[in-house]
Amino acid sequence: MKRYSIIKIAVFTLILMITGCEKTKDPAGLRETGIIPVITNVNPGIFDSKDLTYSYVEMTVNIGSTEKAEKVSIEGSFNNNHERMLLAEATSFPATIRIVSGDVINKLGLSAGDIKNGDVFTLEVLITANGLTTRSTAILRVVVSCAYDRSLTSGSYHSLSGDWNSEGDITITADPSDQYKVYVTGLEEMEGLVEDGGPLVMNINPATYEVNVPAKMISSDAWGYGAITYSGTGVYNSCDGSYVMHFDISLASLGSQGINTFVFTRNPE
Repeated sequence: MKRYSIIKIAVFTLILMITGCEKTKDPAGLRETGIIPVITNVNPGIFDSKDLTYSYVEMTVNIGSTEKAEKVSIEGSFNNNHERMLLAEATSFPATIRIVSGDVINKLGLSAGDIKNGDVFTLEVLITANGLTTRSTAILRVVVSCAYDRSLTSGSYHSLSGDWNSEGDITITADPSDQYKVYVTGLEEMEGLVEDGGPLVMNINPATYEVNVPAKMISSDAWGYGAITYSGTGVYNSCDGSYVMHFDISLASLGSQGINTFVFTRNPE
């Protein structure tokens, strides 16, 4: 049986927060208006680092059928710089809004050479109603990354987990009909177990590259403790094809063994 420790997960990626408004003063606009915008259909949800002139994110902004607003504005900022700049406006809803990376870079006074993978552009929503402009807490964080390349999602990988005291090679196979679904084999075969319940299914969010893993029994007999089951979340790196995964591993007779971090790195071809 593996040693483990419960860890706190901090996944740095695009985060979509749709919540209520705050009762705080904000020099860029008051809050607490009662109008809560909804951001949906974010696709794509990254800026392509290999095309920082024409790459874009697109989203649908709505304010609800019973609410009235004269205008919704989208402001943007870069990394920890909160010097927000107006990027787009809409006066009818639902509104489909496209934000082009080259426009954002120019308006924020940046250059493409300033931008690197992992940088984040924050998009915020402002609402104008009854002549008053307020800032909502609806926020979209857009990560700079590489465009999705199906060929990088699968193949021979090296798996390493200090939490689960595990290291070895695994195989990731892409689903033939769904490029955002992959199958993992070998996580417990490297430990001498029979993966009679596998493979483990991992689903990649096409907008954010976040990875979701539904609970799946991999082996029915794990070191005499019964079946071993994996579930969890993570993030796929579209630039090098690697995965950082946070698995909740359970043993039938002992229950959850906590959250364990695994890093999957592509083996040289």
